[in-house]
Amino acid sequence: MNTFRRLALAALIPAAALSHGLSGALAQTASPAPAASASPSPAPSAAPAPAASASPAPAASPSPAASASPAPAASPPPAASASPSPPPAAAATPAPVQTADPFGLETTLEPKKVVMVKGTANWDSAFDTLIDAFKALNTLLDKQGIKPSGNSMIVYTSTDDTGFTFLAQIPVDQDPKNLSKDMSIGKSPEGKALKFVHRGSYDNMDNTYEAITNHLDDKRLEAKDTFIEEYLTDPLKTSEDKLVINVFVPLK
Repeated sequence: MNTFRRLALAALIPAAALSHGLSGALAQTASPAPAASASPSPAPSAAPAPAASASPAPAASPSPAASASPAPAASPPPAASASPSPPPAAAATPAPVQTADPFGLETTLEPKKVVMVKGTANWDSAFDTLIDAFKALNTLLDKQGIKPSGNSMIVYTSTDDTGFTFLAQIPVDQDPKNLSKDMSIGKSPEGKALKFVHRGSYDNMDNTYEAITNHLDDKRLEAKDTFIEEYLTDPLKTSEDKLVINVFVPLK
């Protein structure tokens, strides 16, 4: 835990010293002109001399090559097609943007029945100490078949140069038995508070507490002599860098 966080916590706890993308081709087709008749000559005339026949010589029949039919090559090639190119692919739908967590949201804390244990921690091993406290409380509840009725919490009660004192709390609907000497049944904090959200490891909460301190200064708000961390992710089962923690700052 660095010096800045100690200073940030000190601003929250006055008694403390320091921080936390169409059409087809048109084909031209002309009907061929009728070719000259190629039928055989009419019957010979009654004239005595065959040579005087008026029958045209067969050679006079026009050659098929003289046909007036247009050459097939007159059809436009397919390459001249006027078909439009396919439309571009639709643009990909952008991924949704995650909205920011509310910061400094005014809220009212409702008291809950909790089983809690008192503890003291130094800054260098703070998270380990908090985990040990949660383990102790969960062991107690597991042995008695009691399920938590809410998220685990840490209530900071004082800080100084070397560490801090705290209450680790777990909400319950029934009273556990056989409590150790440091455990007790009580209520979680209540009243008006500001809510802030931290995502990431416990050791990287300095930036969150710096922003909290700046927010209080900008709004000219005065905090009470305590604050609460509510663990939305189970600190016993979640990787430390994946923690999500609500920080509540009670106001005077």
